[in-house]
Amino acid sequence: MKKIWQKNENVTTDAFNERYLVSRGVPDNALIPYDIAGSKAHANMLAHIGVLTESENENLQKELDEILRLYQEKEFLLSDGDEDCHSAIERFLTERCGEAGKRIHTGRSRNDQILVATRLYMKDRLMEVDMRAQQLARHFLSMAKTHQNVPFPGYTHSQQAMLSSLGHYFCSFTESLIDDRAFLASVSDVIDKNPLGSAAGFGVSIPLNREMTTRELGFKKMQLNSLYCQTSRGKFESMALEALVQLMLTLGRFAQDMILFTTREFGYFSVSDAMTTGSSIMPQKKNLDYMEVLRGQVSVVISLQHQIQDVTKNQLSGYNKDLKFVKPAMMEAFDIVCDSLVIAGKMLDAITPREDIISSKISKDIFAADVANDLVKNKNIPFREAYRVAMDGLDGIKVNYLENIHSKVSPGAPGNLKMNLYEELLK
Repeated sequence: MKKIWQKNENVTTDAFNERYLVSRGVPDNALIPYDIAGSKAHANMLAHIGVLTESENENLQKELDEILRLYQEKEFLLSDGDEDCHSAIERFLTERCGEAGKRIHTGRSRNDQILVATRLYMKDRLMEVDMRAQQLARHFLSMAKTHQNVPFPGYTHSQQAMLSSLGHYFCSFTESLIDDRAFLASVSDVIDKNPLGSAAGFGVSIPLNREMTTRELGFKKMQLNSLYCQTSRGKFESMALEALVQLMLTLGRFAQDMILFTTREFGYFSVSDAMTTGSSIMPQKKNLDYMEVLRGQVSVVISLQHQIQDVTKNQLSGYNKDLKFVKPAMMEAFDIVCDSLVIAGKMLDAITPREDIISSKISKDIFAADVANDLVKNKNIPFREAYRVAMDGLDGIKVNYLENIHSKVSPGAPGNLKMNLYEELLK
């Protein structure tokens, strides 16, 4: 199939070379709705400035809607002859609309087409991630309320340190996800800029109305410098993936906790069979494969961000073909994070605290710091002296776990979780 950029019809592209060069398949298919949105806005703008007639624009808008319908019914997908979704859409429009299909590319390059399509894609996916993160944060908060006063050992250096509670433990993930959402919002704000109309990176001699396409596409603002539009590719994706990495760090910590705390040696939680797998040789096994995969996916998302950064670092200002590797890495990361947020929620549904086992595993010396603090409060002993004698005060100590939890009254401590603040932040 002749390419839209091909000038010499007597030269055919080597099939092997083409397979090596072009982008096709799932990544570009996923961008079709966003390229349609960009094309509709661009056509409306071209009609507004007189490049297209109203009749031509109406036909183009109708056929772009038809492409979207066919796409939604899985009848418009890239063929072997299509270099990318932009070429496929332009070919369809030229076949259906004739000269108008050729005019729609006026003042536009495939460079700014892919920029606007991926920008719109990232905006949608960031909203999806945010929604799922909010749902998971609420889920953790619900678990915190349900098990607010269940004693739970707190750890430092992987050793029991001080008494905590399950409410305190689950709230730590709620607040972590709230911060992750704030980071997502800041990234969304930075990338919410319209690159359409920057063409190949150097502008055009046609008075494009970029403010019009910015409004129509729902961008917060226009990305002004046409060269920076091109050089921001990879940079904006890396920003988005940094926000995704932060989410995965939160989820990875939860996954590791669940792997450890459900072992026979700990036994803090039981897990329903729906979230475990078995062994082909050991009948007794109930494996937390989902959490092990979640833990591993943290490294995968980090590596995808590094891939984007490595591909785009130190490139010459302007468009470079190896930018094509940014797109699949970015899309894979979004898919992983969305799925991981769901899996973490399913894990929360599947666990039940085993309160008797948790209490039986709490060591007496976990209260040494409390004894030291009591000496400071009741006998006015300097803390460093109280610290030295605290272990001697553990002999024969009997601690009411609930009273101990409620005694931790500093803001954010187990006895003063301030869950109402989390409720406000999650509204």
